[in-house]
Order: sequence, then C-alpha cells, then structure tokens
Amino acid sequence: MAEPNYNEDSIRSLDWKEHIRLRPGMYIGKLGDGSAQDDGIYVLLKEIVDNSIDEFVMGAGRTIEITVSDQKVNVRDYGRGIPLGKVIDCVSKINTGGKYDSNAFQKSVGLNGVGTKAVNALSNSFVVQSYRDNKTKKVEFSKGEVVIDNPIIDTTQRNGTAITFYPDETIFRNYHYISDFVESMIWNYVFLNAGLTINFNGQKYLSERGLYDLLHKHAGAETIRYPIIHLKGNDIEIAMTHGQQYGEDYHSFVNGQHTTQGGTHQAAFREAVVKTVREFYKKEYDAADIRASIIAAISIRVQEPVFESQTKTKLGSQNMGPDGPSVRTFINDFVKKELDDYLHKHTDVADALLKRILQSERERKDIAGIKKLANDRAKKASLHNKKLRDCKVHFNSTHEKRYETTLFITEGDSASGSITKSRDVDCQAVFSLKGKPLNCYELTKKVVYENEEFNLLQHALNIEDGLDGLHYNNIVIATDADVDGMHIRLLMMTFFLQFFPDLVRSGHVYILQTPLFRVRNKKETIYCYSDDERKAAITKLGNKPEITRFKGLGEISPDEFGLFIGKDIRLDPVILKDQTIKSLLEYYMGKNTPDRQRHIIKNLRIEKDTLEDIVAPLDRSKAAAIAEDSADEMTDEEMIAASA
Repeated sequence: MAEPNYNEDSIRSLDWKEHIRLRPGMYIGKLGDGSAQDDGIYVLLKEIVDNSIDEFVMGAGRTIEITVSDQKVNVRDYGRGIPLGKVIDCVSKINTGGKYDSNAFQKSVGLNGVGTKAVNALSNSFVVQSYRDNKTKKVEFSKGEVVIDNPIIDTTQRNGTAITFYPDETIFRNYHYISDFVESMIWNYVFLNAGLTINFNGQKYLSERGLYDLLHKHAGAETIRYPIIHLKGNDIEIAMTHGQQYGEDYHSFVNGQHTTQGGTHQAAFREAVVKTVREFYKKEYDAADIRASIIAAISIRVQEPVFESQTKTKLGSQNMGPDGPSVRTFINDFVKKELDDYLHKHTDVADALLKRILQSERERKDIAGIKKLANDRAKKASLHNKKLRDCKVHFNSTHEKRYETTLFITEGDSASGSITKSRDVDCQAVFSLKGKPLNCYELTKKVVYENEEFNLLQHALNIEDGLDGLHYNNIVIATDADVDGMHIRLLMMTFFLQFFPDLVRSGHVYILQTPLFRVRNKKETIYCYSDDERKAAITKLGNKPEITRFKGLGEISPDEFGLFIGKDIRLDPVILKDQTIKSLLEYYMGKNTPDRQRHIIKNLRIEKDTLEDIVAPLDRSKAAAIAEDSADEMTDEEMIAASA
C-alpha cells in the first residue's frame, strides 16, 4: 500500500474565523444545545458581557442592558465605546484589543483578544455598533465575514458599545437559552461589582453587599448555622458560613470570572480556613470536619491571570502578579489575620462554628464502621457490578470526550437493556435501579452506606469524597413518563439533593426526554415529545399515518433509542432556584400531605385523550371534587408522585 504524499502542498493555513469554526471547542468548550449551564451559547454571551464588565471596572458605565429572546442576544453597555477606527479590528482580528495596554485595562477577565472574535465567527449574524463622542460606527458580520461596513455618522446616543448576535444553528444544534442560567450568570456579575446595574429582559439586578448578598440569597437565612462572615481587602473578598447540608459548597471568582471548576485560589482558601480554625481553637480537628457543610464565596483580582482553558473555568495562576506574592501565600495571610480577628471579636460565631465542627466529627465517627464495611463490599462488587455498564472514558480524565461522559440511571432491566445496546460505549454508561429506591428525606448519610443500591451508585459516580473525582459529567435520570417513573425521578432527586447537592448546583443532573409518540408513513418517521408535536406530525404526513404511543422506555427498540441519546439528545436540567433544599424537600417529601393536596387541586389539569381526542374535558369544579376525593385515598408515595 502506497504511503500518502506529505509535502509542501499538504500544509494548509487557516485564517482566524476558519480555525475557530473548525475547532470551536478550543475557544468556548463544549457546544451543547443550552440545556447545561456551561454550554457554548452561554460562553458566547459571557464573552460579550465580560467586555462590558471590564469597562465598568475601569470606571466607565454603571449600567448594562441585556436582552435574550428566542435565538437573538443583544448587549448594550455605556462604557467608553470601541475606538471608531478600530471597530472591525477589535471584533475580527486575533490578538487585537485594548487589554494588552495595562494602563487602559487592569486585572480584567479577558487578556488574549479571542473572546469577541469567537462570538463573531460562531454567529450567523453579528452586529457591533460603537458610540463615542457623538459619533457612531456600525458593522455587520456573518460567520466572521464583513457583510455591511457602515460609515461613521453623527449620533445623540450615549457613549458605549452595542452588540447583537445570533449563534450559528449549524454549530449549536436546536439550541435555546434557559433564562435561569442567564439569570444566575447576571446575579454573579452584580454580586462581584457593587454599584453595577444590569437590566435583563426588563428586570433590574443589583447588589449592595457583594458576596454577602450572594451567600444570603444562595443559602437562605433559615439554613445557616451562624451569621455570614464577610471579609474584604485589597484584591480579595470572602464570605463564609456553615449550613445544614452535606458536602462543601464554594463559589469562586477571579477578576469577576466564575471559576466553576475552582483552581489555585479555591484550593488555597480551603487550606487556609482549616489552618486558621485549628490555630484559633488550638486543636488539630480533622480537615473534613472543619469544612463539612461549609458555604463560602471567594473573589480575587489577579494581574495577568492564567486560566487552564479559554473558557476560564479553572485558575492555574500561581502568583497575584508578575511581582506579587503567590496566590496561596496571599490568601493564607489574609484569611489567617482577618478570620482570626473576626472570631475573636464575635464569640457567638466562634461558638456556633465549634458546635458545627463537633457535630461533623460525631457524625463521621458514627458511620466510620459501617462506611468501611460498605466500601469493602463496593470494591468487591465493582469487579462485577451487575448494576453498572461502565464506559471507557471518565470525566476526571484528560480525554477529549470527557465532557460527553454520561451516566443513565434507569428503572429496571428492560429500559437499561435498550440503552445499553444503543449507547456510545466510549462515553455513555448505564446504572440500573431495581424497583423504587428508598425515600431518604431526613435520613442521615449513614443510609448511603447501609443501602447497597445507594452505595454502589455513590461508588459508580466516585463522589464519596467530593466532586473532584466525578466519573461522569452528565448524570441523567432516565425513567418512564408515567406516575411510577415520575416517582422514581423524585426519589432520585431527593437522594442527590439530600446527600450530594453539589452535583445539582454544579449542573450535572438531568432528566432524559424520550418521545411519547412515533408518527410515520411509508416514507417518513417523526418522533414526537409532546401532543403538539404529534399533531404537527400528523398534519405534515397527512393521510392517516400510523401512530404509536410509547408507554415505557422498554417499548423503544435499541435501534430507535440510539436516535434519542446521540447528538440530538434532549435533556431537562435539574435547576435549583431561590428555594432552599430544606424547604423544597420538606414540601414534596415531608409529612405535609394536606398542603400537597391543595397544590394538586389548585393545579389540576384534565386533558383530552391524546390519541383519539374524544373525551370531553370535565367541568373544573367537578374535577376539583374528584381530585379531593382521590387525594384523601392516596398513599404518601402516590401523592408525592402526583405532585411532581
């Protein structure tokens, strides 16, 4: 066999936009459809807003306006505006920008001149307009190519920059923005920038107390063990308390960038808290007991930060600046002095913190014996774990497919069999549940080790000691769309929220959408995920097509299942809103059946038969009466499933 020619003609140079479009993952991480908070479409939005934030940090413009509707994004700031003669260069030439001039931008988020160019190259339409000293310049692009270059004209608009873009649907397939993810991003911006106002889709967001407000909003006053400790210094701000939850909960930021994967600064903070607490109480408490249930936020500003990727989710910098101390030393010195001073001045907080540490110590020792036995059993089971069909790549590896790693949690052998036969063995694994899992609301973590199924799941995920070793980026609950399936979803979400809330907060938990109907004729097959899609498919195919209603995942053949868990997979993220975990679980899983009855009756919806459309809707008052009678006879489990 002849070897392929390798000569001068084999060498090809790509221009900036070709390279970004060919390798988008290098610039914005994973692509996705918007169902995960780290999907590319949110990175595009963040890259544009980061520039506006940097203007605010430099003292130019106190308001940013963001509008997201359908597939269109518009961001308008009131900063200095891009210099009019450099508008095209700043959004279409790599390594061109103002942030290379340390006098114009200090300790900004983006320094490599790539972010806005990536948005431009990956957008079907990208329009930039700069307003500066009563003049304006507007340029329109498509996929990085200039379409319309308008001349500079007079304007009465305030200084600043406006950017409108539509992500390219050929790259971001079936994408949609989830407002909860955008709102979370915006809250972080205002928490980190006191005095900044962001108007998002007509709603105003601002914060007066910075990270204190972040923790207060996130943790909820009823769940924290002592008043929030809020410490501020030059280039550093910290807020911390302890809650009731399992695990550690951190929010870390560098130059206003949310470092969701932590990094040097977060590791230094965790280390500094342990060291300071031990010295304050003059006792070598176990580090895990000190940090158990901690809720904390840390923000630092670094000159020329080094991130581990263009998406800036993990800090790699070791120093605060070219001539500054190491990040570790800087944070350790600050925490040692300020936290120690605070605890000496606030003895009530010091007492409450000590009680939390001692409680964690008791809980750890209480389950030590059962934990060892359970782990020994799990190690033996892992050699031949019948519940887990693992994949080759794991999330805690360096493989290029690590972000695609997915664990499907299924009910029964029938559904798991279909997924197992149709999955991508490189990055998709399956964990099969046997019946309904235990309702673990208000149970202690001891049950995770006593319950074989929970213990095996914990080991499959590799999360016993935190998320650093997490095996799968996406944990997908794949159950039937019936009452039993809804109930299992609720029980599994209770398990994660009760014992591993960081999985949910970090955006790793999803619900799998599977089609309810298959509508087909001899020429075409359409899978429908709702009744509206079914009706549209019937209209499209016409002439009485064949309609199949899928009652469970086991009814879907492996060949068909492959269509629903591949590149067109539909996932609903499990999102925690303002409601605290404690109040959320207490409402749905606690002993408050009358409250749930009222919820069901108030929100009752009687629908027509989805196949024949022949059953007329009941009068609402009659429906409510029927629901009330039924609710009286429901078991707690049936009520929980119905309330979902």
